[in-house]
Amino acid sequence: MWTIRKAILTGGGRATRLRPITSTINKHLIPLANKPMIFHAIEKAVEAGVREIFINTNPGETELQKAIGDGGHWGVKIQFFEQEGGPQGIAHVVKQAERFIGGDPFLFYLSDNIVMGSLRPMFDAFAQGGHDCMLALSRVADARAFGVPVFDDVGKLVDVLEKPANPPNSFAVTGIYLYGPGIFFDAFNHIEKSGRGEYEISSIHSYFLKTGKSVGHQEITGLWKDTGQSDDLLLANRALLEALPAESFRFQVDRDATTEVTGNVHVGVGTTFGPNVHIHGPVMIGENCTLENCTIHPFTTIGTGCVIKGADIGDSILFNHCRIECDAHIRQSLIGEKVKILKHPENLHRLILGDYTTLEI
Repeated sequence: MWTIRKAILTGGGRATRLRPITSTINKHLIPLANKPMIFHAIEKAVEAGVREIFINTNPGETELQKAIGDGGHWGVKIQFFEQEGGPQGIAHVVKQAERFIGGDPFLFYLSDNIVMGSLRPMFDAFAQGGHDCMLALSRVADARAFGVPVFDDVGKLVDVLEKPANPPNSFAVTGIYLYGPGIFFDAFNHIEKSGRGEYEISSIHSYFLKTGKSVGHQEITGLWKDTGQSDDLLLANRALLEALPAESFRFQVDRDATTEVTGNVHVGVGTTFGPNVHIHGPVMIGENCTLENCTIHPFTTIGTGCVIKGADIGDSILFNHCRIECDAHIRQSLIGEKVKILKHPENLHRLILGDYTTLEI
């Protein structure tokens, strides 16, 4: 029976599908429910019993370390290690952490995966089943972008395919994996890079199955989302806001007499309300914001230091220090840090847009 106390979390990668947002911020620091995405992964690991966490970073990365710290906030120890030799696949990320893991069992968690439920049932099934490895599975509409399990006629797991053109079923192997002592690093020495030049995690699991190792699996029945695209981020943000208990929402400022609030709404210290502000939760608003003559609809998170005047906003994520002063109706949007959306005095559209920007007007 294995007791897992160590975990590897991902903090690297370039997240090109999320540009321009990720041109200036590490993907894992994108706020979901007004909290950096990787914080949700850390909390899941800690709740399951992990006490030491090792996070890989891009070379020269500093912002991730500043945001996360040494783990004291969660009562655990966190260390960082740089990805060496360039991106070579997520199995290579694990291999680089061998010096931290040693011969201990561990959790490997892709930090851009959002799950609603606890990891404890998976940890328990891994230990009680005496498995060498445990995979978390989820049903998806299109499995071609994922590792896909292969089952025989009696439902036994016999292989794992990486991004198959014709998936044999609708299951995806999610980015949450458990491994017994030493087994991963031995397997890594027996796999080769794939056709796209990466050490695939599916190759590790396929090797396990072909060499008689016990690979368990458990389906995630609640929401699981791999936040690879903007729509995925918005869906994850919505789910996290819906799942938060009422006590997570605190209204820490005075309201203007004309302020209307319904549902669960969190407002940070230092935020001020002018006239005619309407907020319909679940909504989270950060510290030191200014709102007036605006409507904030459900599933919106607003970062620290934002100014919103005249706008109607819903189902969106606003990063810190945004300034929106116009009568725009904004929905399903990601608005990066320090973005300004202002009314032109001559009712023209004046645009200063960076690479990979999407604009619908």
